[in-house]
This record gives sequence, C-alpha cells and structure tokens, in this order.
Amino acid sequence: MTVSVQRNTPHAEPKSLTAGVLAGLVHLLFVALLVFGLHWKDHPPEGMMVEIWTELPKPVQEPVKTQPPPKPPEPQPTPPKPEPPKPEPPKPEPPKPEPPKPEPLKPEPVKAEPPKPVAQKAAVTPPVNKPDIAMKEKPDLEEQKKKEQEKIKEQERLKEIEKQKELEKKKELEKQKELEKQKELARQKELEKQKALEKQRELEKQKEAARQKELQQLQLQKEREQAAQRQREQEAKAQRDAEAQRAAQQAAARNQVTNEISKYKALILAKIKSRIVMPPDLPGNPVVEFNVTLLPGGDILDVRLSKSSGHAVFDSAVERAIHLSKPLPLPPDPALFNEFRNLNITVHYRE
Repeated sequence: MTVSVQRNTPHAEPKSLTAGVLAGLVHLLFVALLVFGLHWKDHPPEGMMVEIWTELPKPVQEPVKTQPPPKPPEPQPTPPKPEPPKPEPPKPEPPKPEPPKPEPLKPEPVKAEPPKPVAQKAAVTPPVNKPDIAMKEKPDLEEQKKKEQEKIKEQERLKEIEKQKELEKKKELEKQKELEKQKELARQKELEKQKALEKQRELEKQKEAARQKELQQLQLQKEREQAAQRQREQEAKAQRDAEAQRAAQQAAARNQVTNEISKYKALILAKIKSRIVMPPDLPGNPVVEFNVTLLPGGDILDVRLSKSSGHAVFDSAVERAIHLSKPLPLPPDPALFNEFRNLNITVHYRE
C-alpha cells in the first residue's frame, strides 16, 4: 500500500497573501465547526458503527463495536491547525463503487461505508478514539468551500468573458461605423471629384470660347494698331522734320546769343582793363579773379575777390578799375541779363 505523506513545511506559492488570508479564514471556520459540533446538543451522542479499511484491494471489515456514549470533552484553547494534508488519490486497481458522502450534522448513526484513502504516516492506521461528526464534515466543508470558490471564480470568468464579448461587440460596431463613415467620406469625395471635373470641363470650355473671342479681338486690334502705327509714323516724321527745323533755328539763335554774350563780356573786360593802373615790375604773370554782381542797368552791386594773385597791389588795382568802369556795357536784350547778373572776371597781369 502506497501512502503519500505530505509534510507541513512552508514553501513559496504564487499569491501568498491571498492564500494566507483564505487559509486563516478556513482555520477559523474549522474551529467554529469543532466548537459547534461538540456543544450543539446537551445529551450524549448515540453509538455508531464504523468500518475501517486498512488496504484498498483487500478490505478487512472490523467487528462493529458499540461504544459507550463519550463524555463531552472540555473546551480547550485550540491552537491554529495547519491545513490537513490532501492525499494524492492512488490509481485504483479494481473498479469500486464511489462511497456516498455522510450527511452533515445528523445525529443518526452512520452506516459503515468504504472511506476514502486517508494519508497515513509510516503506513500506520490512526486509531479512532471518538467519532466526531465535525471532523468527518471537515473535508466535505472544505471541498464545498473550494467548489464555491471555484464556482465564484467561474462566474467571474464568465462575467469577464461576457464583458470581453461586449467590448469586442462594441469595438466591432464602432469599426463598422468607422467603415461606413469612411465609405460615406469616399463617396462624398468621389462626388466632389466628379463635380470638380465637370466644373473644370465647363471652365475649359468657357476659356476656349474666351480665347477664340480674344483672338478675334486681337486680330481686330492688330489691324487697328497697324493703321494707327502708320498714322503715328507719318505724324512722327512730320514732327521730326519740324523739330529738326526748330532745332536748326534754335541752334542758330543760341549761336547768336553766345556770340552776343561773348561780345559783351569782352567789352566789359576791355573797359575794366582800360581803368587798371598796373603796378610796375611784378614777377611772372599773376592772375586775379573777382565775382561781380550787376544790376539790370549795368551798375555794380557787389565786388568779391574769389582768387587772389598773391600781390595785394595788383588785386587792389583791379578792384578799383571794376568800380571805375560802371556802368558796365550790357546787351540790349533783357533776356540775356541772367548771363551777366553774376559775372566772373579774370584779369592777367601780362595781357
């Protein structure tokens, strides 16, 4: 007979905090069940028949012993019990009927039935001193609690799956709406594109008509411009001829004016030189320049030395001669007076 012994050694498991909390709750529940099972009735329990199996292949039935009603044990502080070891189910060699589970919390005597394989230490069957209903119910309650926890987990898993399905359905609807929206946008763009093409063709047609009309207008305008160009050329030729004639006349008049101005400037310089009393024996040929401001009648308004000859005697002699020469001779045409209003007079010593 193979007996699996499970040592109560601590080891690391995933989600240790949750497992510790659940283990504490289970231990508290066991303690409560023990206390309640021992004190739930006042009269002593009736005798019961228990059948103990030592080996699975060859079960040996012990004689049924009627035990006297045990005294209720005194309540003692129960230390925290570790979780009972779970035996590994051995592979059954011969097929056997599954023993029915005992009903919880019934004072009736329990019929002898093949119990489940119990974990034993060193292949020794633990002696049954006191039939305790709570101890028998303990594995069933633990199994029931596990089933409830598994049921709760299964419900949560189903809820999560349902939630995921709802989310997927919602995403699918949103995706469908997005696809429809994109299709609508594509349709709108296609319509806009067709409208734009029609508008473009209409514009091109209008542009072609406008271009033909513009060509006709350009042709007419070109003919009119050619006629106007011929007219302008004739007028320009006549104008050039008139301007050439006028320019010749103006050139002749300018020449005449220039000659007149030169003539009177020479007369003015000659009159001034005739009034100069030259100082004797000046070295070289000194030159002096004066700016003379005249009045329309030939009178002198102002005389200013603009460039000295380096000889004050010669400069003074020329200035006195300018004052003695007034009124200076001017041309009879008043239009030429502007040429003599500010007159520059240059006098050389040896001329």
